[in-house]
Amino acid sequence: MVEVENRLDSIPEDQKGSFSTFLKTLSSFTGDLSSLTCPSFLLAPESLLEYTAFWAECPDVLADSTNGETEEERFYRVIKWFVTALNGTFSSRVPKGEWEKKPFNPILGEQFFCSWNDGTTQAACEQVSHHPPITAFNIEHKPSGVAITGNNAQKTHFSGTQLLVNQIGFCMLEMKQRGEKYLFSLPPVSVNGLWYAAPYIELHGKSYIQSSTGFFATIEYSTKGWIYGEFHHFKATVEHRTILKEGPTIIEGQWTTKATIKKHKRPAEPFIDLSTIERPPVQVKPVSEQTPLESQKIWEKVSAALKAGDYVAASSEKSMIENKQRALRKAREESGETKWKPACFEETTSVELFGELKDFITINSNNKFVDTFDVKAWKFSGPP
Repeated sequence: MVEVENRLDSIPEDQKGSFSTFLKTLSSFTGDLSSLTCPSFLLAPESLLEYTAFWAECPDVLADSTNGETEEERFYRVIKWFVTALNGTFSSRVPKGEWEKKPFNPILGEQFFCSWNDGTTQAACEQVSHHPPITAFNIEHKPSGVAITGNNAQKTHFSGTQLLVNQIGFCMLEMKQRGEKYLFSLPPVSVNGLWYAAPYIELHGKSYIQSSTGFFATIEYSTKGWIYGEFHHFKATVEHRTILKEGPTIIEGQWTTKATIKKHKRPAEPFIDLSTIERPPVQVKPVSEQTPLESQKIWEKVSAALKAGDYVAASSEKSMIENKQRALRKAREESGETKWKPACFEETTSVELFGELKDFITINSNNKFVDTFDVKAWKFSGPP
């Protein structure tokens, strides 16, 4: 359970001025997170690209999604993987006793590579655009042929005491050996507790899943109210026009702990218990072996300063990187170079990547789906 703690007294003395300025900026802020200057003590010592690893925090669950004997069972297993991905991306990555921190904004062309279980599952991620900032990633478990392709950007505005983030983009899971695709829209995010220097994330609103096998899910996210409810709550309503014609399946619980599944007119049964799922360590090359465009190499000095609590040095090193990027961008503009070519991804269209699945989300949601997809998309073309 999230209990908001007032940590204003813990703000380093040399950071109190920048934190005050930060709060004043928030009150009128709108746009993308890359333009938001955050006090150094609220920075995480890692790049946003490194968060890609949490999409496959439980790689065995990802690989197991293709093992369901029926289309229905495989759809439920895909939801199970998605719950682990939500937990990893927005909750479990925060160390116990600590609060949410803002990762570094990736520079254009920045790359991050990692793997699990001796390379059986591999991830590649690249910042394919800076204005607007877009991250593209690919994760694949080669033995099972299960792969994830994702594009992600953010649009942010401040409301009351919350920073509201609309995630722009998609995630698509593909079972290559079965010829099946599952398209996910991304849930809206709220960052709470900023006024107390104790930020934490909650999901709200809805997201959708559409499979090429005809299954469709609406996932509703909610949090604890003043009187009732619970933090990190979700309810997935699964439908299929013929297979589930007697009624939908309901999967409900907390995306941080446990959930149950209730099929039509049957008692609820355990669906997932995140505390029992193995999370193998993420494997990343040593920084000394990384190229100049890999995340940990780029942010090495900033990260070291943050871990040492030297916020002045962290701000200085971070500014040097950002100023260098501004100079490079200006040089490209002056030379007439208007389009950046990523090393690991190539531009395509959303229609080419996942066909009519997005249109089916619109239809099956009764036009309630707010289109957060782009006409353009980026697909994995291979390592550099």
